[in-house]
Amino acid sequence: MTSRFTLDRRLPERHLADSLRADVLAGLTSPPRTLPPRWFYDARGSKLFEEITRLPEYYPTRAEREILGLRAAEVADLTGARTLVELGSGSSDKTRLLIDALLRRGTLEGYAPIDVSESALSAAGQALCHEYPGLRIAATLADFGDRLCLPTGPGPRLVAFLGGTLGNLGTAERAGFYDRLRSSLGTEDTLLLGADLVKGEDVLVRAYDDAQGITAEFNKNVLLVLNRELGAGFDPRAFDHLALWNREEERVEMRLRARTGQTVSLPALGVEIPFAQGEEVRTEISVKFRRAGLTDELRRHGFAVTRWWTDARERFALLLAVPS
Repeated sequence: MTSRFTLDRRLPERHLADSLRADVLAGLTSPPRTLPPRWFYDARGSKLFEEITRLPEYYPTRAEREILGLRAAEVADLTGARTLVELGSGSSDKTRLLIDALLRRGTLEGYAPIDVSESALSAAGQALCHEYPGLRIAATLADFGDRLCLPTGPGPRLVAFLGGTLGNLGTAERAGFYDRLRSSLGTEDTLLLGADLVKGEDVLVRAYDDAQGITAEFNKNVLLVLNRELGAGFDPRAFDHLALWNREEERVEMRLRARTGQTVSLPALGVEIPFAQGEEVRTEISVKFRRAGLTDELRRHGFAVTRWWTDARERFALLLAVPS
């Protein structure tokens, strides 16, 4: 089994620690204050997010799974992929629907998950080895937000970027991502992209501000990460969780708002951060898309959308795109 699972470590030893320090220093020392959402996902944050995906208010995971359940066989027929690559693979949970469909079609030879979490890659890889005897799993520890080095497994390759994670990238970040990805794909390769769609503000906000307060705990968890990794002095009780719909940018924004005036020390960075009462830190953006806009955005960066599927309630989209 272990011979079928490999892990290619492409991150420098201190990459995550150095990236965290750089992100926090840049994001908290000048307005508007921001923190990238990737720092939510330590062990506790990942567990909280798994709870969020099961909440009644949080529709994206269920909607995307619905589409995959109905369309995975069609994806397999259209792509004939011999290698399935997944960006930000995490637990590779929904990916099993694609693996099953490609194996039934008889084309899949290997699965190549890419993630920044070595523990997630190892756990998922070992589990998949047990579940799929004969399937090769070539995991890559990498940060595709900085650079993109796709595995060179046999083609055609299907590159899956699921979960609506595209929406965590701003316009300029998405442009850079598309360009890096396009330059890494061959003419036979295909992109499978999950995208959350614009819908009613009440539905969107509830998805990021659930009645049980789990999303609030998830949002505040980033402060505990900073306390542990940087010796910071954040008190999560001194901040309120906010989820707002930005109509102009058509995106949900998660923020933390200081309940009182306070100064937080970050000894590892040698700085103190003053917060006025009511001052906010934006911790996540989640852009929501429209079909015409996303199709045109992809076209401008060298992709032609060949299929567009939604769930029955048209909340979420799954699309296939090919290099053009």
